[in-house]
Amino acid sequence: MTGDKGSVKLLAGGNPQIPKGDGDAPVQAYIAAMPGWKRQVGERIDAVVAREVPGVRKAVKWNSPFYGAPDGEGWFLSLHCMTKYVKVAFFKGAALEPPPPGPSKQANVRYLDVYEDSLSEGAWDEARFADWVRQAAAQPGEKM
Repeated sequence: MTGDKGSVKLLAGGNPQIPKGDGDAPVQAYIAAMPGWKRQVGERIDAVVAREVPGVRKAVKWNSPFYGAPDGEGWFLSLHCMTKYVKVAFFKGAALEPPPPGPSKQANVRYLDVYEDSLSEGAWDEARFADWVRQAAAQPGEKM
């Protein structure tokens, strides 16, 4: 399969295979290659993070976008395309109030799974997500 920008291979679950790199450009390439409705999710997540964390650091690692506080080390959030949803990982999510709903095998990590119907009117709680982003960016980042 290919994405809109050139020939991008989609891995399992439709996750774009984007070369690792630092900065906004690799993240935007990943988002542009997200298949179907998942691209809208990626665009919204990226826009909220950029709005709530001015100067946010961005990178693509392990075929996933990562976001870090501008003056910190490490990362506070990433996302990944799965077959039926987009998985958003908050690396220190257990410390957020309230924590995101998705449990993890790792004690500190919490997930938010965003499904296609989450985009419908009223289903996406952008205020809650923005609050989690602000809280997460204030935590020490996860080094990877």
